[in-house]
Amino acid sequence: MAPGVDDRREFLRHTVATLAYRGGKVIRGAPEGFATVRACDTCRSAAEILRHIGDLLEWALWLAKGTHRWRDAEPQSSWEADVDRFFEGLRRLDEYLAADTPLGYPPEKIFQGPIADSLNHVGQIATLRRLAGSPVRGENYFKAEIVVGRVGAEQSSKRVEFD
Repeated sequence: MAPGVDDRREFLRHTVATLAYRGGKVIRGAPEGFATVRACDTCRSAAEILRHIGDLLEWALWLAKGTHRWRDAEPQSSWEADVDRFFEGLRRLDEYLAADTPLGYPPEKIFQGPIADSLNHVGQIATLRRLAGSPVRGENYFKAEIVVGRVGAEQSSKRVEFD
């Protein structure tokens, strides 16, 4: 690691890359109509959960910039638009974290709020995939090729998956 690099900030970037990897896996190849799948009548749909993750990523960026601001985004026009927003939110957050600009809040606080919540919601989408009859294969994530800064839809194809 380069001199002067904050280990906590780099770990937060690694967590954002992990969110991109795991999130990308559960949203990639979602079946037709998946956006409307929900576990129960009072539960969020897959699209509502993904939109909420987008809101969390915006909040994380605002926190990184030093402002505690929350916004519920309007529904997107399609599942693909929500997916694009997810990856754009990751890209913008990672770009900010990669810069030398001081963080407005400690990395631990940014992690424990919006990032940890986002990881939880990725798990909910994975569960909805299984309920929709389109399960995502299990994977040994310890062996996953997750790289700091790789936060787009294109992720490593090397996987150690299992059924």
